[in-house]
Amino acid sequence: MSLISVALPFSNQPHFERTLRQFAEAPLVRKIFVLHAGQYQVAHPKCEGVMAASLTSGRTLNDLLSRISTEYLLFIPEVQEIQLGQAALERFAAVAAQTSAAMTYADYFEIKPGVRSEHPVNDYQPGSIRDNFEFGPLLLFSMAAVRKVLGEFGPLAEGPGLYDLRLKLSVHGRVFHIQEYLSTKVESDLRATGEKLFDYVDPRNQAYQKELESVATQHLQRIGAYLPPKFNPVPEPAEKFPVEASVIIPVRNRANTIADAVSSVLKQKFDSPFNLIVIDNHSTDGTSEILDGLAAQNPNVKHLIPSRLDLGIGGCWNEGVFSEHCGRFAIQLDSDDIYSGPETVQKIVDVFRSGDYAMVIGSYRLVNMKLEELPPGVIDHREWTPENGRNNALRINGLGAPRAFNTALLRRIRIPNVSYGEDYAVALRLSREYQIGRIFEPVYLCRRWEGNTDAALSIDKANRNDFYKDKIRTIEIMARQLIHDKE
Repeated sequence: MSLISVALPFSNQPHFERTLRQFAEAPLVRKIFVLHAGQYQVAHPKCEGVMAASLTSGRTLNDLLSRISTEYLLFIPEVQEIQLGQAALERFAAVAAQTSAAMTYADYFEIKPGVRSEHPVNDYQPGSIRDNFEFGPLLLFSMAAVRKVLGEFGPLAEGPGLYDLRLKLSVHGRVFHIQEYLSTKVESDLRATGEKLFDYVDPRNQAYQKELESVATQHLQRIGAYLPPKFNPVPEPAEKFPVEASVIIPVRNRANTIADAVSSVLKQKFDSPFNLIVIDNHSTDGTSEILDGLAAQNPNVKHLIPSRLDLGIGGCWNEGVFSEHCGRFAIQLDSDDIYSGPETVQKIVDVFRSGDYAMVIGSYRLVNMKLEELPPGVIDHREWTPENGRNNALRINGLGAPRAFNTALLRRIRIPNVSYGEDYAVALRLSREYQIGRIFEPVYLCRRWEGNTDAALSIDKANRNDFYKDKIRTIEIMARQLIHDKE
């Protein structure tokens, strides 16, 4: 059986010695490299200290990888208590050998807080290029594959080295998911999924985000999916529209919030005719009655109930976009949220008028139901650039809000009939051909409350959502590769 080197981050917590002992006593482990910042004193013959200011930087990994003489490297990317499963290392090594995988990872158990539960992870696919893909606590690398890609593509990026490594390995090698629970991790990040959503847009991370963007862009260039900043002109619409702009709100069972959303639209001051189309997806909690009353008071409120019973949010959007009431521009508002002021619609349409844009995306402020700001505050996605935004969009998990569309183009493309990622899918599709305009000041208030669909997801639901977005990226990468094939 092949021998393994282990890279283990040092901790002065008691769990470090327990974790270290497991690897030191494992017959397959030849060497343990303890990554530390000057605190570690070697206390076991299998151990060697490696100074590391950052666990996953290219500087650390380039140094570490040059020291490995075994066939595999088991890398532990976080300071966590790890408990190995029965014959876990033997299973990792056997599967890696049998599949010729460049990188192998597995499901795991987690303990939080004090409760043990299963934590499955997703299969890797071509679209899994987001930098927050979860592999679990143990990553097994084939050193033969590592040496091959470093020889072909050069050393790892100085900052996001681990991200760079797995993208380079995925170009020619297999990233293989063992669908077995091979370890247990004592979880230290106990935030709900809704609180983790915005980590990547934290202003403190902007410099690192640019490094990640550079790594992702180079990957897209290597696989033939990079798009240069050349865009098609937005065609003039053949059809006539009843108004210049329509705000579209899909809704189901939001009796507590829908009136606020509608009110924020009716307060808009706009230089042209506009309306509000609410697609009521068969609400049962009184939402329909509230909308009936609002529509009766204002003829610009179009309350539509679809005949279909199989619609998600995307399907409801299609109902609004294809309705006879829809204007030249279709502007998003979620039923939980409100516009930040009476100028939102005007600001969005002004951007459409100022350039050749198929879509305009604004910025928003996170608030609670009392409209008090929540951290991290304004989500403006300033990582977007006109030159590379559509490439970097494949790395990140969202593009911002509110979203607004050229209706004629949206009717041609349609929105997937799903209730998660539908906006991301259509934004990627439009950006493949056309320019997207941006507003970097907040024009929208995103109200976080316990009823949000992404507030606190189960791991299975979070995995399904992430897998779907990865699948959307896979489709988009394949479509962009076809463009290169035809050139």
